[in-house]
Amino acid sequence: MNINVLSEKNKVIQLLENSYSGRINNLPRSIETAEIALQISRKLDDKSLIGKSLNQLSLYYMIISDFDQSNKKSEEAIVYFTELNDDIGIADAKYNIGSVYYKTNNYHAGLVYLIDALKLYKKNNDLYNQSKVEKAIGTIYEYIGDSYNAFKSYKSSIKIAKKIGEFNLESNVYNNLSGLLLKREKTKIAMSMIEHSITLKKKTNDTRGYAFAVYGRGKIHFKNNDLEKAESDFLDAVETHKQMRENMGAAMGLNKLGILYLKLELFEKAQKFAQEGLELSIKYNMSMIKIKNYHLLYLIFKKKNDNIKSLEYLENYLREKESVINTQTLKVIENYDLINKMNLLESEALLQKEKQITIEKKNRDEEESVRLKQEFLSIMSHEIRTPLNAITTIVTILDSQIHGESKKLLRSLQFASDNLISIVNDILDFTKLDSNKAKLEKHNINLSELCDDILNLNSGLARNKNLNLNLITNINSEQNYLLDKTKLSQILSNLISNAIKFTDYGKVDFTVEMLKQESEFDTILFKVTDTGEGISESDLLEIFVSFSQIKPIMTRKQGGTGLGLAIVKKLVELHNSEIKVKSTEKEGSEFYFELKIRKISQEIITTKTNFYQLKDKLALLAEDTPMNALLMKKLLSNWGIITDHATNGKEAFELAKQKKYDFILMDIHMPEMNGFESTKLIRFNKNLNNTTPVFAVTADVMTKEDKENAHLFNGILWKPLEIEKLFSALAKEIEVKNNES
Repeated sequence: MNINVLSEKNKVIQLLENSYSGRINNLPRSIETAEIALQISRKLDDKSLIGKSLNQLSLYYMIISDFDQSNKKSEEAIVYFTELNDDIGIADAKYNIGSVYYKTNNYHAGLVYLIDALKLYKKNNDLYNQSKVEKAIGTIYEYIGDSYNAFKSYKSSIKIAKKIGEFNLESNVYNNLSGLLLKREKTKIAMSMIEHSITLKKKTNDTRGYAFAVYGRGKIHFKNNDLEKAESDFLDAVETHKQMRENMGAAMGLNKLGILYLKLELFEKAQKFAQEGLELSIKYNMSMIKIKNYHLLYLIFKKKNDNIKSLEYLENYLREKESVINTQTLKVIENYDLINKMNLLESEALLQKEKQITIEKKNRDEEESVRLKQEFLSIMSHEIRTPLNAITTIVTILDSQIHGESKKLLRSLQFASDNLISIVNDILDFTKLDSNKAKLEKHNINLSELCDDILNLNSGLARNKNLNLNLITNINSEQNYLLDKTKLSQILSNLISNAIKFTDYGKVDFTVEMLKQESEFDTILFKVTDTGEGISESDLLEIFVSFSQIKPIMTRKQGGTGLGLAIVKKLVELHNSEIKVKSTEKEGSEFYFELKIRKISQEIITTKTNFYQLKDKLALLAEDTPMNALLMKKLLSNWGIITDHATNGKEAFELAKQKKYDFILMDIHMPEMNGFESTKLIRFNKNLNNTTPVFAVTADVMTKEDKENAHLFNGILWKPLEIEKLFSALAKEIEVKNNES
């Protein structure tokens, strides 16, 4: 080898070593050094060094939240390392991609890439990177609410880090564990752990890691109401993160400072930090932090009695939250396909070694894939539906207290939350829909009111783009029809939001036109027309195909409803109709379909529920979310029910041994002991409530499919709660008891 070439290669290796070791306290310098290494490597045409340089740069761009650059570098690195058959290089790139996915809230895809990277690291006995990936996997499990698997991954990461003497890796995991313990109210253990992490960070001179640890300590101080110390830690963390260009860490700290100053009623300071955090989260597409800051600014302006600004930020909060949930549903569908492809590739590789082993492995992988999908859907449905339960319960409580114009605003909030629930339900029912097993659930619906609600739901999105959103209709506002409100809303909302998304100027027209009137049926045309970018002829052939996308998901400006046109097509076909499209590039598109629907007279609801039949009844509520517990107790007290509250399954069983209840409302996902375990103890161990009616009150839609445990309950009530169903279930049990006596 030429001496000059060898010298240049050694120079690249040294540059990369310097870059990596310096990342913990001078990230901008590390990026600059790695870029120089990449330039030299390209001149040398050394694929291994090019790949290593790209992977380092991908890591650094991920840290500063430049996710597009990070993924671009990783994908290029994979090409080089695949050609070189370099497992470690491929694993490094997949680790970076997986980390970008979970940092941008695509947890399922992140898990797929990280598990794939972990397999390669284990294959090559790379303990350092095994520890690093286990920590990242634990973070994902924590984000999606699976604390059991989060602890399991964190424990594995610490064990490996200790084995190889990597204090930095070890202390990183202590940060996460401390936060997990804080959520469980174990503040003393959490503080001990975070102080140990800070000590290790000082020992290793890890400036960036130190900032995260100090931020973690600030959260504990805030929890303990030691606000002066919390403020000091948050300010320290933000300043350090800014110096390191760690944008996500800075945005997190700014949000916490805003919350702290709001608590101190220093509204101007709270607003300043919240808006700075919001600007940072918008710039770097940090959806969850953006949502937190919108909500924080809503609370700040509400306290300042600025109702216009408060309402504006509340609308932004609800819209952004809906967008994240919708995007998540789309990503879940996409990643089903990704998991299946991953398992297929793994099976093909094993086939080259031993055919029989491959067949057995493939069967196991398919079973695991099904299990993972069900587990993920269970967790995601719980995490999405639980906060929605608080919204719908508040709306129900406020309904009898609010009048006039505020009633209209409350109705819009109710419709928006109902729409989110519908989206979640539809995506969880995707398999049934895809296998043509779904059925229409028709009810007496006023079509004119439904169209107004759909228009209002999307009007904010149109306003933000300075577009005119128009409803054009000749439908009799007094006429009701037999319709599936949920599915028709999904079709129309998806078409309208798509039209707005791909239209930068002009208007979107939502047309509902009577085509034919008969004695029992009307034939109605539904049409959404826009003045947007249009669709090419080649794309028109693909837009209704499952999993096809005109534009890559990472480049989309906004999240849609998450169902996609393939699902719209199936929903329209479920109505015995066909979705059609006309489009001209640079002029706009028109999506339309016709429905023949049965006319029905308007419902006049005159019955009034007799809530007094539940007066003085005694209920045990097991619920770990404070807000949901507070709202549920308020709701039950309105019916005259006296409620005891347990924060976990263990407490519920202890209370069941002390007092006889008329009914028990049991959440499923709780710390210490879950709802299944608690109900088994109540049913089969000596206590006063062996035969007491127990209702599962849960956001986990997989509860009904759990054949081992579902029989334990007298019924399952889904979050967000439908208040009338809750009342009916409780009243029915009282009626049965009275008849028996």
